[in-house]
Amino acid sequence: MPLDRDKALTVGELARRSGVAVSTIHFYEKKQLIEGWRTGGNQRRYARSTLRRVAIIRVAQQAGVPLALVREHLDRFPHTPITVAEWAQISRDWHAMLDERIAALTQLRDRLGSCIGCGCLSMTDCPLRNPDDMLGDEGSGPQLLTVPGQTNADEEATSNRAATSAERETGIG
Repeated sequence: MPLDRDKALTVGELARRSGVAVSTIHFYEKKQLIEGWRTGGNQRRYARSTLRRVAIIRVAQQAGVPLALVREHLDRFPHTPITVAEWAQISRDWHAMLDERIAALTQLRDRLGSCIGCGCLSMTDCPLRNPDDMLGDEGSGPQLLTVPGQTNADEEATSNRAATSAERETGIG
């Protein structure tokens, strides 16, 4: 990465400027979303352009873009600061995926009050939508409210993130 080492940020400065915890910076680096280097005194330093990468990662996370996809896009520009034009291309690439997710979530929201295909057969519309729990053969969970494209691993990761976040906020864990 073309670096101006005199203007490099410490991990604390990067965290403060980007609005995330130091542990988040370390997590992003472990996931190879950002990179830094060590000084002669064994301290981590980051190029100022890492601020843009962290901002992109945060925006992507807020939009629900999986970190693996974020990394795939950031890997296109491993050693250069991401330009405005490159960010525009990345955001266009995510646009269709986000539209699909919005449509799926809208459909999910609109169907929340009806039979979800869980197998309990306790609602009046279950015999129409899931007679004799036929959907049980399709797999586990609420078969009629599964978001297309989301796997059990995605659900588990979301659940784990929520638990970890709650632990951090409450000091439990």
